[in-house]
Amino acid sequence: MTYLDFEKGLAEIEGKAEELRALARSNSEMDVEQEAAALDAKASALLDELYRNLNPWRKCQVARHPDRPHCKDYIDALFTEWTPLAGDRNFADDQAIMGGVARFDDRPVVVIGHEKGNDTKSRIERNFGMARPEGYRKAIRLMDLADRFNLPVVTLVDTPGAYPGKGAEERGQAEAIARSTEKCLALGVPLVSVIIGEGGSGGAVAFATADRLAMLEHSIYSVISPEGCASILWKDAEKMREAAEALKLTAQDLFALGVCDRIIPEPIGGAQRHRLAAVDGVRIAISGMLAEVQGMDRESLRIARRQKYLTMGSRSLVE
Repeated sequence: MTYLDFEKGLAEIEGKAEELRALARSNSEMDVEQEAAALDAKASALLDELYRNLNPWRKCQVARHPDRPHCKDYIDALFTEWTPLAGDRNFADDQAIMGGVARFDDRPVVVIGHEKGNDTKSRIERNFGMARPEGYRKAIRLMDLADRFNLPVVTLVDTPGAYPGKGAEERGQAEAIARSTEKCLALGVPLVSVIIGEGGSGGAVAFATADRLAMLEHSIYSVISPEGCASILWKDAEKMREAAEALKLTAQDLFALGVCDRIIPEPIGGAQRHRLAAVDGVRIAISGMLAEVQGMDRESLRIARRQKYLTMGSRSLVE
C-alpha cells in the first residue's frame, strides 16, 4: 500500500498491526491477535475520519494515487471480447490512449480511455497518461467507426492533461484536441464518459464532451492543475491548496454546477483500497447512463448533447 502524506498516522497504525502478525507467524507461541485487532479497529476509525470530509487538495492527491484502478483495469474487469485497435493511420500509435471494440453487458461498444501505467516501465511507455496528437486522432478514428456501425462509445478519462512537448505541438496538439471535442459533439450514437482519476484540461474534455458524464467520488476535473494555476496566479506552485479550493474541481462541486451528471461513490479509503467495489460502481454508472440515452435517434442525441453544453454552468452552487 502506498500512503499519501495525510495518511502518515494511518500508515503507522497499520504498520504496527502487520509487525505484530509477522512476529506471530515467526513464533507460533505468540498470541497477538487481540492487540492486532485493536489496532485494526483504530486504523478503521481513523480511515473513516480522514476520508469523510476530504478537502479539495486531498482529493487531488487521492485522484492521483498510483494504486487506483486505471483504464486497463476497468477494461479487463467490465468488458468482454476486448479487441484493441491501434494507430491514427497517419503518424503513430499513442500508447497513452487505449481504444477498441468490446462488449458491455453483451452489447457491442467502442471503448476509449487514457492509460497511465502501473509501474515505472509502463508509466514511461504510456507517457503517464499524457496523450500526443496521434492519440486524439486515434480516438477520432474510433469514434468515426462507432458512428458508422451504430455502436455506443464509452470513454474512461484519467490524464493530467495533453502532452505539452515540442514534437506534440509541432504535430498539431491543439488542433487534434479541438477535432476530438468536435467529433464528440457530432456523434449520432450515445457517448458516456467516466472520470476515473484526473480530468485535466483539454486532454480530458476531448473525451468527456459526452451525453452523460460520471465522476468517481474522489476524482477531479479542471481546466488546469492546482500547481499550474498557483504558478500563474501567485507565481508560487506551493499555493496549490488555495488553487484547488478556488478551482471547484471536485466531483461534488461539478455536480452542483451541472458539469457532472452523477457521482459514483467510492469505498472508504478510496478506490485504491477496494478496487473491486470501485469497478462495480463504475459498471453500474455506465449501465445507467447508457440506459438514459438508449432509443434516442441520431439527431435528437446531437441536439440534446449540444444543448447540454450550451446551458452548462447555469446551476449555481447554492442550488
